[in-house]
Amino acid sequence: MPTVPGVSAAHTRSPGHPRAARGRWRGTSTSRLWASAAPVVLAAAGGALLWLAFPSWNLWPLAVVGPALLSLACHGRSLIRASALGGVFGLTFMLPLLSWSGIFVGSWPWIALSVSQAVFYAVLAAGLAAVGSLRAAPLWSAALWVAMEAGRSRWPFGGLPWGRLGFSQADSPLAQLAAFGGVPLTSFAVAVTGSLLASVILQRRRPRCVPDVSVWPRGGRSAVLATLPWLVSTPLWAVAVLHDPASGVRPQASSVGVAVIQGNVPRAGLDFNAQRRAVLDNHVRATVDLAAEVAAGRQPAPQLVIWPENSSDIDPLVNPDARAEIDRAAQAIGVPILIGAVLEGPGIFLTNAGIVWDPATGAGQQYAKRHPVPFGEYMPARSFFRFFSDQVDLLRRDFTAGQDPGVLDVGGVTVGDVICFEVAYDGLVADVVRGGAELIVVQTNNATFGYTDESPQQLAMGRLRAIEFDRTVVVSATSGLSAVIDADGSVRARSDLFTSWTFNDTVALGGGTTLATRVGAVPEYVLSALGVGAVAWSLVIRRRPAAAPPPPPPLTSSVKAAGTVPQEMTDL
Repeated sequence: MPTVPGVSAAHTRSPGHPRAARGRWRGTSTSRLWASAAPVVLAAAGGALLWLAFPSWNLWPLAVVGPALLSLACHGRSLIRASALGGVFGLTFMLPLLSWSGIFVGSWPWIALSVSQAVFYAVLAAGLAAVGSLRAAPLWSAALWVAMEAGRSRWPFGGLPWGRLGFSQADSPLAQLAAFGGVPLTSFAVAVTGSLLASVILQRRRPRCVPDVSVWPRGGRSAVLATLPWLVSTPLWAVAVLHDPASGVRPQASSVGVAVIQGNVPRAGLDFNAQRRAVLDNHVRATVDLAAEVAAGRQPAPQLVIWPENSSDIDPLVNPDARAEIDRAAQAIGVPILIGAVLEGPGIFLTNAGIVWDPATGAGQQYAKRHPVPFGEYMPARSFFRFFSDQVDLLRRDFTAGQDPGVLDVGGVTVGDVICFEVAYDGLVADVVRGGAELIVVQTNNATFGYTDESPQQLAMGRLRAIEFDRTVVVSATSGLSAVIDADGSVRARSDLFTSWTFNDTVALGGGTTLATRVGAVPEYVLSALGVGAVAWSLVIRRRPAAAPPPPPPLTSSVKAAGTVPQEMTDL
């Protein structure tokens, strides 16, 4: 075949040449491969970036990217394929987020827990694909995020609220929305922002069949709507964070002197409970030392003292040595101590309790943890799960659940006590505030999880609760992270992990009622109903038979008289 000077033979081959055909095949194959892989890449990247929004990374702006990428990945997909993409998203999010759980129960249970949570994201993704063709799809998509988180926070075994979008926003202006609709409203704001950003991208990529005469650029309305949650929350954030307490912008509340004791544990790891007497001794010693500082005039006298969960794993109600040590600490400091104790009973069970210990009368009011952690404090279906890991037998005795909210009188202050993971559950925290709590206390023990992200993730939840209920939140941990969180969500003081630490200062007491407290779970129910209703409506539309095309218009009398049919009629 003759060639043209300056042009290679590859460019002069006819379209039918074998090498030319192979080149076209290679290009087409690569394009098809990328078209198939792109949704998977988007879903996987979305889950990974959402994980980075949470502590300890704290890249909270990335939280909106996760829902955006999942919406893009699911757009135009079948429900089955979208569900698979949601599973990919859930795994790349949950596996790293819950990696701390592997320290406690081993790798296989950690993977099983992550997979079980990823199932919820698979269902969510199918819903996103279903509502994607509806008008106002970003609204329904964001409502579906709230519905998914509501279900995941309740099922199975009481649910696992870890990883809700709202819990990533402790440093974000959107956190202030929690005072109006709780964590569900904050999650909705994150999800609707991401869904609207995805809508902008999809509209920009959509070809125009007619000239664009709109004053809005493509995707402009969605871009403006995406800013609305931030326009509402940013002034609230500025007032909450930048105010001067003496300026009168925020009403001054009454205050109380509180001491928080982090006695530390002998060492990190699963077997720390074997040294439970050393843990008790550490907290007694730190309290006695504080009492000596108070007596010497170097520290102010507190009105109450907070010890963490498991500060006495030896039941002080039946063990005279433990009781004597706690009495010694309470009498030295001269004020009540809220201790965390493991109690024998009822029956064969154990009880995880907070006990008000008075320096004169000893043990008083008690709160029994209402939501023991499955696989951590009790083993559901023990024989079944033993098939996957024999570590289930490390939990020899099950803890029983309490029935009443943890509203306790500690030194004349109404304290709302929640224990460890209970801070993640909306209803459990709301119950103590509605019961009159002026101060929220989170007694926790994170020593089992070592130097993982579990502690900072849990601390971020406490910050959202402070904003949601306009209450100071005191986190008391055996080994950290202990903290005092002001009602605006800012961390006033915080300990390090695996150190001894004492806080002793005045904190504000809350008495007001936020809108979130008054409406309770109503925003979550309404948004969830909207999302599920939108999915149901989209399925109804899909089942409707296609409408028949309209019949051609009848011929006019003038046309009939002329005996001819115009050309536009013949084109119908």
